[in-house]
Amino acid sequence: MFLLWAIAQERLSVPFQRIDGSGADKFKSPLFMGTCQSFLSSISAFIYIMFRRKPTDILAQSLGLEHKDKETQVTSNGAAVNGAAHQANGKHHHPEKPNTRYSTRSLLLRYLQCSAFITSAAPFGFAALSYISYPAMVLGKSCKLIPVMIMNVLLYRRRFAPHKYLVVFMVTTGITLFMYFGNDGKKGKHTANNNNGQTPYANLIGLAYLLINLALDGAINSTQDEVFSRHKVSGQQMMFWINLFCTIITSILSILPLPYIPVIHPSNDGKSELMGALTFLRNHPSVISPLAQFAFTGALGQLFIFETLQHFGSLTLVTITLTRKLFTMLLSVIVYNHKLTSGQWLGAAVVFAGISVEAWVKRRDVHAKRVIQEKEKAKIKSL
Repeated sequence: MFLLWAIAQERLSVPFQRIDGSGADKFKSPLFMGTCQSFLSSISAFIYIMFRRKPTDILAQSLGLEHKDKETQVTSNGAAVNGAAHQANGKHHHPEKPNTRYSTRSLLLRYLQCSAFITSAAPFGFAALSYISYPAMVLGKSCKLIPVMIMNVLLYRRRFAPHKYLVVFMVTTGITLFMYFGNDGKKGKHTANNNNGQTPYANLIGLAYLLINLALDGAINSTQDEVFSRHKVSGQQMMFWINLFCTIITSILSILPLPYIPVIHPSNDGKSELMGALTFLRNHPSVISPLAQFAFTGALGQLFIFETLQHFGSLTLVTITLTRKLFTMLLSVIVYNHKLTSGQWLGAAVVFAGISVEAWVKRRDVHAKRVIQEKEKAKIKSL
């Protein structure tokens, strides 16, 4: 799904011919693109949840807003108590600070926070494609570990294993090599048309947009980790609520007649983005097919991601994602005829080698845990 999604995303970043053949224009409606994908994603997640729900579950339970053990609360020291007042030796204790664990309000606010980050991040990633090639974009997006680590440290004070710093160094080195050895004169057939008239600092502008996108991605992933650690929710429930809030946010922004805002609303015709997008669709009907492919494959792809994460774990997901990004980069080179220098191939190899180190360490840790568990079971049986 995401291989097809990537092809559609790259196609949406280049000009489309007008219906009268008088010229070509770029599709400048990232919020409308986000609305289409998040709407289909929320619908697909809701259908999945309803299909997999238990007959005894009410709607709030199916959507992760209410749990069967709702009457059980967790105090700050981890002890489970009922809702009655605490009493000891006939004296009432002062009420403790409210615990936000399993709090519906806290959960929805986290979902809204993720949605705001996603709505802000997507336009920067789309804008970066106007300045850098899609293979460079894919390679940069493979470096999510760096902003995820930084945002986890800054926002939630988490620490990481020493090998992760080696991975960060390798990935950073690979990206530097890829950008340094880039040959702007050998762009692909679509990218060449897209980059005409750019300034000499186009790569730097594209890289800056990509870094902002990655920083927001890091905030998204760290917030999702926080939700999973504090709330009893499934991946599909998170997918539903985040995409629902994304649809609401982007719909509101698309309807408002916003002024020119770089990246977020790159149109200065005074129209709302929704009106501008519908006008573009009418005058450039060739955009409809890749836009539908982008939204549909993105929605189904998210379902497969959360299904894999739920049933096979993060190790398998990391392996699949790494393989997918490698083939996305190769497919982009083949389909759109990008020309990469030997230095760029070297940089890409260093990046994927660094990510492979992360996958190998995770696999080793999982194997070590299994060995320990088997030894403990053997000891128990011997006793």
